[in-house]
Amino acid sequence: MNQLPFEDRMPEELRINVDQVLNYLMNRMRSYVIDYANLESAIVGLSGGVDSAVIAYLTTRALGIKRTRLFLLPSETTSKRDMNDAYAVIDSIKVPRSNVKTISIDEYVEKMADATSTSYHDKLGIGNIKARIRMILLHSLARLHNGLVIGTGDKSEITIGYFTKFGDGGVDILPIGDLYKSQVRQVASSVNLPKSVYEKPPSPGLWNGQSAENELGIDYFLLDRILYRRFDLWLDDKTIAEELSIPLSSVRHVIGRVKRTQHKRLPTEIFKVSYRSYGSDLRYPRQWS
Repeated sequence: MNQLPFEDRMPEELRINVDQVLNYLMNRMRSYVIDYANLESAIVGLSGGVDSAVIAYLTTRALGIKRTRLFLLPSETTSKRDMNDAYAVIDSIKVPRSNVKTISIDEYVEKMADATSTSYHDKLGIGNIKARIRMILLHSLARLHNGLVIGTGDKSEITIGYFTKFGDGGVDILPIGDLYKSQVRQVASSVNLPKSVYEKPPSPGLWNGQSAENELGIDYFLLDRILYRRFDLWLDDKTIAEELSIPLSSVRHVIGRVKRTQHKRLPTEIFKVSYRSYGSDLRYPRQWS
């Protein structure tokens, strides 16, 4: 794997004006949580990864430390490095450690695996259980604290469906859902979050030795350059391959994953029977009387 520093690997075409983006995201979050939802707090699951680190930073800056509730939800496959990085983020954003709660999920995973006869040799099955138990806990905590669950998904992982449906995908809002992973790393670097957080290879940590880039078969920086050209610039597969000097099969591998995971990005399908059914033809904006 390429071990060059992040700044030397960041695609130039994806660089953003961090100050402008942060100002917008913080104003949007403040407006959504307080004015629109009329709630008191934001619930964040902190993993030690770059996405949750940036969300923790954003939330504390947008809503204040008192309204931000951070939770660590480790399992037996959560690495010591991720736990250390999570605490480094907590210290970096100046949240007192006494304000952060840690809940081990192993007991609940074991019970759910037993109840569903899911083998511990089934890495994906156990991983999905872990992600969904974490989301159950976060939503229960949101109810307790009169808050919303703040999602940590970025545009790269949403676009290729690299998340668990009704797990880490089951959130109330996705503040960085329109930022590619490279851009999230740029934000982390710009606001001086711990370097170890945005330099390390991403991993959901759902099983021992899991590596997102190995699992996906592609480096995130290259992934982002492909996704940007296809879905922001609307270039065809062949042109993308030529521009990036990569095999056409690499581009088609990425686009194929996007197509196969479309169901993850859509609301649950409602079979239309009546004149007006829920979805695009029946909405109820807050401003309506």
